[in-house]
Amino acid sequence: MTDTAQSNYAALILRVSLGSMALAHGLLKIFVFTIPGTVGYFASLGYPAIMAYGVIAAEVIGGLALIAGIGTRYVSLALVPVLIGATITHAGNGWVFSSENGGWEFPAFWTVTLVVQALLGNGAYALGPILTARRQTAAA
Repeated sequence: MTDTAQSNYAALILRVSLGSMALAHGLLKIFVFTIPGTVGYFASLGYPAIMAYGVIAAEVIGGLALIAGIGTRYVSLALVPVLIGATITHAGNGWVFSSENGGWEFPAFWTVTLVVQALLGNGAYALGPILTARRQTAAA
């Protein structure tokens, strides 16, 4: 296996992992914390309540897009502000995420891995390039 093939599979594993995590966090906000609960939590932190809806949408839609490999670079970068917000939110709780109310190391690491994914691109088995090629063929 060549280095290029290995890096394509590495990007695939990272992309699906990041997408799964984002999707899981978005669904957690919907089904466990509930949307009203998440909105209330955001408001209790001093964020505009409407921001909760954007974060939920970004996590669910962005997670699905990453898993599928659609717009990987853009989606990864679009999720960075969400994770920076999470890092800032947890900054006062200490380093370790197992601290009371969660520390900041996990969202900070997640932020960095999203940047790495944006630099790597789609990796193997991404639908984005296939859809782009079909659009170009249809337009021609």
